[in-house]
Amino acid sequence: MDSFPAYFPLAGRKVVIAGTGEGAEAKARLFDGSPATLVRLDGHAAFLPGSYSGAVLAFVSSADEVFAQAAARAARAAGVLVNVVDKPDMCDFNTPAVIDRGEVVAAVGTGGAAPVLATMLRSDIEAQVPEGAGRVAALMRNFQSEVRGALPTLHERRAFLREALSGEAAQAAMTGDMEKAGALFREALARSVRKEGRIRFVAGKGPADLLTLRAVRALSAADVLVIDEAADPEVVTLARRDAHRLPPAEATPEHLIELARSGRQVVRLVAAPVEAADIQALAAAGVAVEVLLAAPNA
Repeated sequence: MDSFPAYFPLAGRKVVIAGTGEGAEAKARLFDGSPATLVRLDGHAAFLPGSYSGAVLAFVSSADEVFAQAAARAARAAGVLVNVVDKPDMCDFNTPAVIDRGEVVAAVGTGGAAPVLATMLRSDIEAQVPEGAGRVAALMRNFQSEVRGALPTLHERRAFLREALSGEAAQAAMTGDMEKAGALFREALARSVRKEGRIRFVAGKGPADLLTLRAVRALSAADVLVIDEAADPEVVTLARRDAHRLPPAEATPEHLIELARSGRQVVRLVAAPVEAADIQALAAAGVAVEVLLAAPNA
């Protein structure tokens, strides 16, 4: 990963655009409908660090090299990150191709190397992000405190929210009926119960494109990940990056049983046949177990 993607909250924040022309207007359009305060600068004001005071981001657009350098220098003197349009060597950050769904924002970046490619990829991804996705995210935001109160443990919240995202409340939000969505979400939360954990053994030897869809989903939902040394790195990349990594030597049946009983979703990426004795020990303890192998003849 050559560039790290980050999202800056815009509510109550200031964004400065220095310069004029189509480049400046294009940057301004990125913030249409956002809660940020947009400040436009031109002339001598663009060269004063005080003009950028309190800003979270600054964009500079000018065909005049002297103007661009002076404005960028002033913004940096004020401690502001700078993007200079069409001059990647002068940028602290690059502007990605953005998919805006309100609360849901997706972005594709190439580190400034190929912005046209980023735009093409954005078009492909945009078709996969429904218009109502932002309303679903807004619903989740509205209930954050209630969910945390009802489900104080992180893995329990994640399990509930994964189900909620495919439930009736999310569907109602997707269609725009936020009142109904709120009522359904609260009902689902009220009847939520502690979820039992599960141990899934996933074929980790690769290649990754032979994994079943069920195995890929298991990797993306894992709270705990156990990776055999010979597992294919491409398979490993399909797992959640924030999943806890448990060394194989510590993944004894007793430890896995303990994790499952605490509600964890555990995935063991295996590069060799699963020991039947381990499966039997887990089953004897009443733990739900799945063995997810590669798709046949894929």
